[in-house]
Amino acid sequence: MGSLNSTIVTVSSKGWVVIPSLFRRQIGLKPGMKMVVTEADGKIVFTPQLDDPVDKLYGKLADGESLTDSLLAARAEDKKREKAKIHSR
Repeated sequence: MGSLNSTIVTVSSKGWVVIPSLFRRQIGLKPGMKMVVTEADGKIVFTPQLDDPVDKLYGKLADGESLTDSLLAARAEDKKREKAKIHSR
């Protein structure tokens, strides 16, 4: 990634800083994105937080068949087979 020009921003009384649009576009920042804020050698570093792959998949299988129900049904079938096997002896 190429180096960007420097710019001066003002810290508000609430500690807010506006990241100039040039930097936002270059890095691909979008509204609502999370940032990791760290201090390194007296400098404040903002790094875009990557999406958690687990969070992205959350709920993707919600419309499918319940795994619990499938396992309980399979166990019930196993019990029937075991019972039939015992009684056939």
